[in-house]
Amino acid sequence: MENAQDKSKYKYGLVGKDISYSFSRGYFKDKFASENLPNSYVNFDLQSIEELTEIINKTSNLKGLNVTIPYKEQVIPLLDKLNKKAKNIGAVNTIRLTKKKKLVGYNTDYYGFKNSIKPHLKSYHKNALILGTGGASKAIAYALKKLNIKYDFVSRTQKENVSFLYSELDRNIISKYTIIINCTPIGTFPNVNECPNIPYDAITKKHILYDLIYNPEQTKFLQCGALKGATTINGLKMLKLQAEKSWEIWNKS
Repeated sequence: MENAQDKSKYKYGLVGKDISYSFSRGYFKDKFASENLPNSYVNFDLQSIEELTEIINKTSNLKGLNVTIPYKEQVIPLLDKLNKKAKNIGAVNTIRLTKKKKLVGYNTDYYGFKNSIKPHLKSYHKNALILGTGGASKAIAYALKKLNIKYDFVSRTQKENVSFLYSELDRNIISKYTIIINCTPIGTFPNVNECPNIPYDAITKKHILYDLIYNPEQTKFLQCGALKGATTINGLKMLKLQAEKSWEIWNKS
């Protein structure tokens, strides 16, 4: 049986690239402070995912990791086990380390997205466009499937599973898809004047524009939607929900 002393020394962290500022680090730092937990949360800024093995071997009392861009898919071969949902999604954003230092992969992005968009859904929200095809977009697609919402992927280049190129989007397509989700980094600080290239003139008050970005709070993508009366949602609620879910996973007995 572990004593309280052992538990208090647990370490957690975020695995990503160029993550000097991260939501997770600030979130868990505040959480540990508010709950008087002497745990620590660190950023592991990796140039390649292969560096993770050495970090895990060198870091004592490591209990859990979050995974962000660009490693949500690349990390999978390094894991010992995949939770069923993470396997279905094909992307991992949460890793639990067992007592034997086995790595188990989970996806809590899907949970965060599903529960943050749900309160805004109306009967006419039947079709969604997912902008981008990275690891985060896979969790979004899985959540939409669970919500019985049909979805199509949009990308700059033709690839498997992509229904539309940005250059093909017109008023007609936009009017059919009343949910548009930005899963690309376009518009993230400091590039705040950029936004995905879609025909914003076709956006109506029946549309939901959802941006996974949370910094800035109101991206240009969301601003353009708001001007047309659309419901706009940024990624903050999703992040909070997925972080809480990660915490639950790390601390289950």
